[in-house]
Amino acid sequence: MIETLEIKNFKSIKKKRFGLRNLNLLLGLNGMGKSSFIQILLLLRQSTLQEGLRLNANLVSIGNARDALYQYAKEEKLGIFLAFTHGKQQFIFDFKAESDLFPPSENIELDPQFFKQSLWDNDSFQYLNANRQEPTSIHRKSYSDVVSRRHLGSFGQYTAHFLEVYGPIEVKADNLIHPKSYIQDPVTGQKIVNRTLFNQVNLWLGEISPGVRVQVTSIQNTERIQVEFEYLQPNFGTTNRFKPENVGFGISYVLPVVVSLLAARPGDLLVIENPESHIHPRGQAELGKLVASAAANDVQIIVETHSDHFVNGVRVAVKEGLIERSKAVLFYFEKTVTANEQFSKITDIEIDSRGELSAYPENMMDEWSNQLIKLV
Repeated sequence: MIETLEIKNFKSIKKKRFGLRNLNLLLGLNGMGKSSFIQILLLLRQSTLQEGLRLNANLVSIGNARDALYQYAKEEKLGIFLAFTHGKQQFIFDFKAESDLFPPSENIELDPQFFKQSLWDNDSFQYLNANRQEPTSIHRKSYSDVVSRRHLGSFGQYTAHFLEVYGPIEVKADNLIHPKSYIQDPVTGQKIVNRTLFNQVNLWLGEISPGVRVQVTSIQNTERIQVEFEYLQPNFGTTNRFKPENVGFGISYVLPVVVSLLAARPGDLLVIENPESHIHPRGQAELGKLVASAAANDVQIIVETHSDHFVNGVRVAVKEGLIERSKAVLFYFEKTVTANEQFSKITDIEIDSRGELSAYPENMMDEWSNQLIKLV
């Protein structure tokens, strides 16, 4: 697990040391630096580091060094410090304005064990971009991503294939088993639970849209897979199956998020942008509780969110004991403007056992009240 990440002179982040936990929420208005934090992690993952920091590759493309260096840097160097549970490393990179690479200031000698951390491990890292797979009926398969690396794809584009491969496997974590999983055998009277990933995904999707179920079917003799949705129908089983295009963005957008959470294993690192996109406020709150529950299982999760409802779901999860308060932290990003420069000001916010926050910066979670006052 990443315990500390310090960033110096990257985009709007002048200098900040982040003490990370199992669950890390990035909050703030647009353009305040939240995405910059996530981009540092993606740059580290897509770079060899001995060669330097690659600005344009498979996970993120930023442009050239001029686009990436803090505009008002007194020293034209980019600094990153990483501390994991086992091992730490400092990186100093030189600035070449038109280059798409930050070369190291000096030779970097890394212990091979360092690259076995979740940030670089092939099957322990999951990243979901804010711009996820739009509703579509036909999805591609990817053996290398899904089977070899357990990836859903940065846009969730391989989620259907992931469900086909891992759907029958049981979810191990008891705290992620949906309450409706338990039924009583009418003959023996014994309690039965269906712990398969596929069943759990469908039950948790029901918190977003009641009764919805996803179905995935391989298209014979192709590398394609069909996705459909159906709804539970009392007394009649289920409705007809519907194309994702006819169900709406919300379910398609949240599907890879739910799958990644339920499939996460101890030691995994999940980076998720805007999990709440296109979701009703109640579903956003339930999703916050689910994220908190997943993080409680020695999984590290970094979430960028703009949703008060999602944050409140996490706060409720702390109050209800779904995750220890010491395992969650919020980082609120805002802008400091002086006569000579402007940069991200980042406030660390704790959650106490009642779900209360240690700080409530201006504009963080008060827009409901702001608009309500105008209506009175």
